Amino acid sequence: MTSHRIAGYLARRVRFGIKFGLETMRALVAEMGHPERACPALLVAGTNGKGSVVAYCDAALRASGLRTGRYTSPHLVRVSERIAVDGREISGTDLEAAVGAVRDAADRLVRRGVLAAHPTFFEVLTAAAFAHFRRKRVDVAVLEVGLGGRLDATNVAEPIASAIVSVDLDHEVYLGRTIAAIAREKAGVMRRGRPTVVGPLAEEARRAVRERARATGARVVEARRGARFRPADGALDLRTPTAAHAGLRALPGAHQRDNLLVAVRLLEEARRSGLPVDLSKLPEASAATRWPGRLERIPGDPPLLLDGAHNPAGARALAAHLAGRGEPFVLLFGAMADKDLRGLARELFPPASAIVLTRPRISRAAAPEEIARRAGRSAARARRQPSVARALALARRLARAEGQATTVVVAGSLYLVGAVKAILEREARRR
Repeated sequence: MTSHRIAGYLARRVRFGIKFGLETMRALVAEMGHPERACPALLVAGTNGKGSVVAYCDAALRASGLRTGRYTSPHLVRVSERIAVDGREISGTDLEAAVGAVRDAADRLVRRGVLAAHPTFFEVLTAAAFAHFRRKRVDVAVLEVGLGGRLDATNVAEPIASAIVSVDLDHEVYLGRTIAAIAREKAGVMRRGRPTVVGPLAEEARRAVRERARATGARVVEARRGARFRPADGALDLRTPTAAHAGLRALPGAHQRDNLLVAVRLLEEARRSGLPVDLSKLPEASAATRWPGRLERIPGDPPLLLDGAHNPAGARALAAHLAGRGEPFVLLFGAMADKDLRGLARELFPPASAIVLTRPRISRAAAPEEIARRAGRSAARARRQPSVARALALARRLARAEGQATTVVVAGSLYLVGAVKAILEREARRR
């Protein structure tokens, strides 16, 4: 299959949107000889923070000398970002081979009447990741749940340990309209007799997770219970109930301490489950961890700060980070139409010195006019520019006019962050 045919096949799969249920994935991996069983796996769910936890764990496992497979979503610029081995994203040739294997398996299943149609975009890429990890003989796979947990395509794996990083309102159409309902969906990553590390949750979410654990026979590890951070020479010392870890470094943002804590406790549990994790490597691994598009600073005139912040909880974390730094900023904002636009605006619009609304080229994205209407009075002073490139240029001009201390903050959607990163890459190539 050529790269052009891969792009066409994946584009056709996007039109099928989101599909809940594991029937297609189970049939697909069975047809492919169960690549998801080729190595141990860690499965990470959560409303926010799960990508960061995957990044911390991937770095620590590589520092331990293990060959790692990392699967995350969404991508920012290239689809190949989603699948990585030893920290390097999949090559075009390997992506062709992996997606081709999935398509061939799906063809056979459709011809035999096992499947009524080919899998969705996310199902194809999840199966392709499993196939690639098996082919590359990775020692461990670290998998980020795409949506929810119970019925997400990644949940065909049988993790040796899982995590639920956070639970907040997001994707309510699919996961439920209460914190408890969303928590129950995310608790689907639990397995009988195996540990699930749980980050700080609201009480109703914690009760729902505990109920699910009792029903499945899973063991819950409360990340904060018995754990304590202490600042030490610009780094963090962490004591957990089983170990002391000195000299750790978290990604930018106060919320990253909790993400780092969940990652450390998950790695401790993975080691307890038999994975040869060298916990003494945590300081160098945490210092080396990078996670693009999450409080990512880009130097320039003006500087940029890129952050997905696609739900009110993420927006609150971003707003708290900006308030702590006390720097003025121009907000470049775009979001998906199914998001809580009023809630996002409530957190991010008031502290911005200027606001530019735009729309990434995604069918689900809200037009600037819709954002302004749904955001209400907080969007009264916002400027509208449907083209992301022109919106970025406008935001930069507004920031420069305000002075050198002003930053352009790009937020509201990882799709918008990806669109801006693509523009920055093109600018870099032209220089």
